[in-house]
Amino acid sequence: MKSLIIYDSFFGNTKLLAETIGKEFGNDTKVLHVSDFKQEDLKGISLLIVGSPILGWRPSEKTTAFLMSFGKDQLKGIRVATFDTRVKLFFHGDATKKMSEMLSNLGAEVIVEPNWFIVTGKEGPLAEGELERAKEWANQIKDL
Repeated sequence: MKSLIIYDSFFGNTKLLAETIGKEFGNDTKVLHVSDFKQEDLKGISLLIVGSPILGWRPSEKTTAFLMSFGKDQLKGIRVATFDTRVKLFFHGDATKKMSEMLSNLGAEVIVEPNWFIVTGKEGPLAEGELERAKEWANQIKDL
């Protein structure tokens, strides 16, 4: 399955998760920072995973711009999954759910519940066990 993982990252935590997830999918997977994405990167993919840190209760500006760059139904036939990184607080945003809704509105098929991973502070690092959880999540997606 040819896959594409797009991420934004401020302190490296979301990048580390994207790379970890990408390794679980193997050689037919490309992992790109959102700024490096080109429309031709979508050619031939069957799975798109998008990851973003939460910023102001939503995905980062770059991630939002990336998602808004697509035309209606441009992602039809592509399966998608999303994740975000967040600090564990009583109140926090939910970037992953917003990204899934945007992708669904573009015609993509959301294949798993949006997922999130905890960072221990604004700059991280990732909380203990989160990389292992990311691997498990990637393998769950592969099995679908």
